[in-house]
Amino acid sequence: MFGRTRRNAAGRGRTTSFAAAALAAVLALAGCGGDGGSDDGSEVEVFSWWTGPGEAEGLTALQALFEKQNPGTTFVNAAIAGGSGTQAKAVLSSRLQNRKPPDSFQGHAGAELLDYIKAGQIEPLDDFYDEHGLRDVYPKQLLDQITYKGGIYSVPVNVHRSNVLWYNPGVLEDAGVDGPPETIDAFIAALKAVDAETDKVPLSLGAQWTADHLLENVLLGSLGTEAYNALWRPGANWNTPQVGAALDDFAEIMKYTTAEAASTDWQGAAKAVVDGRAAFNIMGDWAYGYFVNPAPNGLAKKQGTDFDYAPAPGTDGTYMWLSDSFTLPENAPHRRGALAWLKTVSSKEGQDAFNPKKGSIPARTDGDKSLYKGYLEYAITEWNKPGIKLAGSFWHGVTANNKWHTDIDTAVGLFLQHRDPAKLRQALVRAAENSGQ
Repeated sequence: MFGRTRRNAAGRGRTTSFAAAALAAVLALAGCGGDGGSDDGSEVEVFSWWTGPGEAEGLTALQALFEKQNPGTTFVNAAIAGGSGTQAKAVLSSRLQNRKPPDSFQGHAGAELLDYIKAGQIEPLDDFYDEHGLRDVYPKQLLDQITYKGGIYSVPVNVHRSNVLWYNPGVLEDAGVDGPPETIDAFIAALKAVDAETDKVPLSLGAQWTADHLLENVLLGSLGTEAYNALWRPGANWNTPQVGAALDDFAEIMKYTTAEAASTDWQGAAKAVVDGRAAFNIMGDWAYGYFVNPAPNGLAKKQGTDFDYAPAPGTDGTYMWLSDSFTLPENAPHRRGALAWLKTVSSKEGQDAFNPKKGSIPARTDGDKSLYKGYLEYAITEWNKPGIKLAGSFWHGVTANNKWHTDIDTAVGLFLQHRDPAKLRQALVRAAENSGQ
């Protein structure tokens, strides 16, 4: 049923002889290409962008567990360095187009995978979910948000929270702000107070994508969970008074951000809070590990003194989520090894081995809560709280396909120049209409 291809790592840039080129042409004509070797489960090549502190240790822990569970299988770590997977995704695209897929690759669960799905490059995993009882251990809301036309195409290994407000308690006290603001209106008032009463930056931002990240939080906080989620459904109307009011709020909030926002990435913006140079930063919960981990990879700061956290304004009771997941490519050279890998990453044992090191929480609802300390204890409790609402992060791959994602980013980039919420609204309406989703 499944074609085979010979595994060949991409990007090695070897010079091919005329004979090799001729052989490649013959293989291309053969359909799926190559004799494919054997699907005996002796090997699995796992493609990711986990090379940095925390994530690399998490992958190593998963690899160790996989090798323990599959002693006859060689694990090939095909991780490629690069912020947010930008370089890795380019290499992956080339490999898939040339019918040289890895056995499994990392991708954000949700709409980020639509291009692969529509191109027939990854398999649906519904039978895998049924075989391993995963529908009973992943939240139904999560499964609903990663299902496309009735099929599930990835296995989430973790969950990050996007809607976190990080703040400096001392700066808030100096500004006369009584704790973290719980609504968008209270947030704007707090920003004004910090601006008027202190010499600190009210809200720190980094590179342009952190403004996109802020936008999704303001949309969620202003519109509410149901209306926010509705924006990402086919035919959604972005040209409403409610969206207009949310973008007015976004424009007002942006008045109190750092002037040098484009000159630094998220780490610099987050560090401004724990260093006491800024009052607030809205960033995903990966910032927590950066704050508390020891040097040289962290800042060794103390929660409650140097920083604290709360849900982003207006979003309490909603978990804006994103998830790293793994896929099963069509024509995976070692399909049995790939399925064994997916079994490991979907298991309770696998997710509990990975996530405490990665600085995230398990996507499964039955994780061992005793392993998650500090903020992670709070996060896993929130994720498993009865009645918690879920909203997918558009910036981190859940709700918007790649074209829509790019068009929103372009609209935000132009807004950073003209600062006109009406023009931003028009651009976002066009982006939705042209999303092809």
